[in-house]
Amino acid sequence: MIGTILKLFIGSKHDRDVKKMLPAVAAVNALEDEVRRMTEDDFRARTAGVKKELEEKLAVFKNDYTDAMQPEEFKKAFRKYRHGLLDEKLPLVFAMVREASVRTMGMRHFDVQLMGGIVLHEGKISEMKTGEGKTLVATLAASLNAMSGGSVHIVTVNDYLAKRDYEWMGPIYRYFGLTTGVIQHDMDYEKRKREYSSDIVYGTNNEFGFDYLRDNMVGSKEMQVQRDHCYAIVDEVDSILIDEARTPLIISGPSEDSPEIYARANGIFKKLQDDADYKIDRKFHTVFLTEEGVTKVEKVSGIENLSDQLEWMHLINQAIRANMMYRLDVD
Repeated sequence: MIGTILKLFIGSKHDRDVKKMLPAVAAVNALEDEVRRMTEDDFRARTAGVKKELEEKLAVFKNDYTDAMQPEEFKKAFRKYRHGLLDEKLPLVFAMVREASVRTMGMRHFDVQLMGGIVLHEGKISEMKTGEGKTLVATLAASLNAMSGGSVHIVTVNDYLAKRDYEWMGPIYRYFGLTTGVIQHDMDYEKRKREYSSDIVYGTNNEFGFDYLRDNMVGSKEMQVQRDHCYAIVDEVDSILIDEARTPLIISGPSEDSPEIYARANGIFKKLQDDADYKIDRKFHTVFLTEEGVTKVEKVSGIENLSDQLEWMHLINQAIRANMMYRLDVD
């Protein structure tokens, strides 16, 4: 009852959120006539001016505060400062994106789509039904965040949608001077690095994820394909961050170990006696060597101080498990 009465006077949370965005939407609309009079060269000049201004202010911030803060504290402060600068540019950039869309695609962002763009820029989830123009909405927040000079990623669920959205929305970005790229599964290193150099990059969560993992395995920063990460939009966020996240991204390769070490570990196991040299906990599916077992392993293998040889300790335990807890064609 009390909740119903409060809603009558102050509205629901949704109503309050919408009300907060109305001034920003009004500011975008107030610039519509001004941007309509701008030529394509004017668009590119304004974009270059905004990017240069943001670059200079962010560089000053880094110079003044990098050494004065702890790394995590600095990252948090930098993100907050960057977000504040972009908030100031939101009306102009959104108005330019909408006009560029009208000129290149014949599609004008509605006010509700401007609100969707604001929600995305704030790092929140914008729930939209099929047909409500979420692909077009993404151009607003992506363009605004690309102005700060970092790499903006738009994450889709498959290669087809990544390429489709890249080709479909590309003319809007290029109209006012932003570059676009797309990552596909079969791309080689050189092409990936070139595509990632773009302001806005489309791709799938798997491609972005694996490229990130590979970038953390290279010998130098120059060999990395991805640039500094500043912002991302995730399409079908429930699918990607819940369903897809159940499958971990793992980079694997052929083992450098010789197969002989497994045969040697198995040979050592055959000289051990159950209960005396090792114990088995079938409930928890674990095994461990007794003190007598450790001594016997060191004696028959010639390994000194087995407790310091973690690899061999692991191999012996695995040999015990393989022989005593698994059955061929069953486990």
